[in-house]
Amino acid sequence: MVTLNIKNSLQTIILAGILAGAILPEIAVGQNCGCAAGLRCSHYGYCGTGNAYCGAGCQSGPCTGSNGASVSNIVTQSFFNGIINQASAGCAGKSFFTRLRATDHIARDRVRFVEYRRVPAVSRKVYMGNESSVEYPCAPNKQYYGRGPLQLSWNYNYDPASRSIGFDGLNNPETVAKDPVVSFKTALWFWMNNVHSKMNSGFGATIQAINGGECNGNRPDAVNARVKYYTDYCNQLGVSSGNNLRC
Repeated sequence: MVTLNIKNSLQTIILAGILAGAILPEIAVGQNCGCAAGLRCSHYGYCGTGNAYCGAGCQSGPCTGSNGASVSNIVTQSFFNGIINQASAGCAGKSFFTRLRATDHIARDRVRFVEYRRVPAVSRKVYMGNESSVEYPCAPNKQYYGRGPLQLSWNYNYDPASRSIGFDGLNNPETVAKDPVVSFKTALWFWMNNVHSKMNSGFGATIQAINGGECNGNRPDAVNARVKYYTDYCNQLGVSSGNNLRC
């Protein structure tokens, strides 16, 4: 039960970054580890490689053993419906995001929990990106606005994400809104590269990492809404929301 509660806590935090931003996915993270890239967090909270770290009880991956809780058992159809049904009938993400797609891609990518609240598959706010960038040159007539569960935005995120995942992010950014596998992978890529390391600092730190423009009193209404969603899901999963909820 201790392991399951730890996992549920992590899952809830991530669940509310996607939820929060608008809105969020599942990843198992070792709360006592903070391991460097490529290392596993063992059942006892130590970083390393090999069966002692990535086998039974492994807290963050890639893990090879079972931690005693399955995504499908936590993200039931009714639980999923309670989130997705908050979106209006015209929301693009309502049909794009399905429980089967979520749990399937989560398991395939060795993460432990992905959820979303009212996240559209495509945000209509236009981000052309840094058009003068030499490293991430914008393609003609392409726009790099928010797409996917974590709203991947800007050319300087589309390009490195696509290089890691395996698609042409600069020339075909719309792939993130059309291919559910790519869409979920971009969310996981952003989480692991920009948010994962903030987990131990509380939910507020994840808001800062994903939607920092709302912090420091700029959008208290948005921050309060995210915290409400997060604490609501903590209550549903039976775990503590922890401290440092606001950024």
